[in-house]
Amino acid sequence: MTSEKMKSFNYAIGMFGTSIPINMLKTYGAAYYVIQLGLTTAQWASILFIYTFIDAIDNPVYGFLSDRTRTRWGRRRPWLVIGTPLLALGLIFFFSTPSFLAGTNLFAYAMLFFIFTGTLDSVINANYGALFPELFRTDSSRAATNALRQAFQLVAMIISIALTPLITSKIGFSTTAILYGILGGVVILYMAITAKEVTVEEHEVKPGLWSSLKDLFLNRKFWLVGLTNAFYSAAMSLVLASLPFFTKYTLQIPDSQSTILFASVLIIAIACVAVWARFVRRWGLIPVWRAALASLAVAFGVLYFANSLVTAALGSALVGFGFAGVITTMDLIGAKVMDEDTRKHNVRREGIISNALGFMNRLNGLFTSAAFLLVGSLFGFISGNQPGTQPDMAARFLLTVFPLALTLISFAFSFTVNFPSGEKPLEVSTSIS
Repeated sequence: MTSEKMKSFNYAIGMFGTSIPINMLKTYGAAYYVIQLGLTTAQWASILFIYTFIDAIDNPVYGFLSDRTRTRWGRRRPWLVIGTPLLALGLIFFFSTPSFLAGTNLFAYAMLFFIFTGTLDSVINANYGALFPELFRTDSSRAATNALRQAFQLVAMIISIALTPLITSKIGFSTTAILYGILGGVVILYMAITAKEVTVEEHEVKPGLWSSLKDLFLNRKFWLVGLTNAFYSAAMSLVLASLPFFTKYTLQIPDSQSTILFASVLIIAIACVAVWARFVRRWGLIPVWRAALASLAVAFGVLYFANSLVTAALGSALVGFGFAGVITTMDLIGAKVMDEDTRKHNVRREGIISNALGFMNRLNGLFTSAAFLLVGSLFGFISGNQPGTQPDMAARFLLTVFPLALTLISFAFSFTVNFPSGEKPLEVSTSIS
């Protein structure tokens, strides 16, 4: 393997590690606490709502601190090495709920460890995401590396999403969280140690917090890209969280068979990442990004009519195709925003922008919170103990109707974004730490 390919591999595999813990948290947190432990949908919605605003505060701070960090080990590596074991512990405690907790105490415990784990995920992903535009300077190297890391992410999703129902049915959520925490943590640490950062030169100015926030606030493209991705991210987060509900209440098949539906999404996505990468090289980034969002919207419309495991699997496969297209292009769009900021202001602050874009994606907590509130008022679905008279329609609404509306909004926003063509890659120091 050439040094360039090894460089891409060492960085890209980190996506496998970062995806394992957060996917289990975001996909099975609701099912674990609402269906299994009896937390109400209103309580779960308030956890998502409160966490979204905490994320609004901590994300810019994490990015700012990362960009200003100066150590012999680099800017990003110390945060990755320290944050990784804490992330694993947060996941383990979240899914290891003491049996004596109930009511308000259960709600408080769930909120504490959901927020703790989520904020550590922000630390990890801010620093991991900031490395991407630093290490890979051209569209071609970014496209190749991003396709590889998205493939790693999808493999991680097969493990932490598709296989989780089978694994937890054998060993329980707590032991599964321990295994996932260790697996994800080891891979993140490998990436942090082997991915070599670009050295920050002594003459480079440290970004200021208020000036960076002001520039971001005035950066129209940052907001448009962020909102586009936020609506898409909300749609996919809701799909992952609601598929167990759809399996149980709409299709009325064993919970373990949700593995088939998750696998339909993820295996097709793995197969199609390379296809979408070729589309980017042939037709350009922006048109393919929009086409991916459009195909995802069509897939949700098809999935609405699924009424059996077979038809649901076919609809899920279409979702996987569109999903592959968006994840292939989304990070390339974000890197373009970072490049433009560096050219305009002559200061490197990939951490702040990466984290701020990450926060925009995490605005999905507002939308998923609203969706869980709506199923209570529209369909009377309160909890697994009180599913109401239309749990099948409640689950169908969560899985297809609300995500379709969010994706259509995202698709509309994408037409407000464009970048000049033919820009040369940014010149940075080639020395490494």
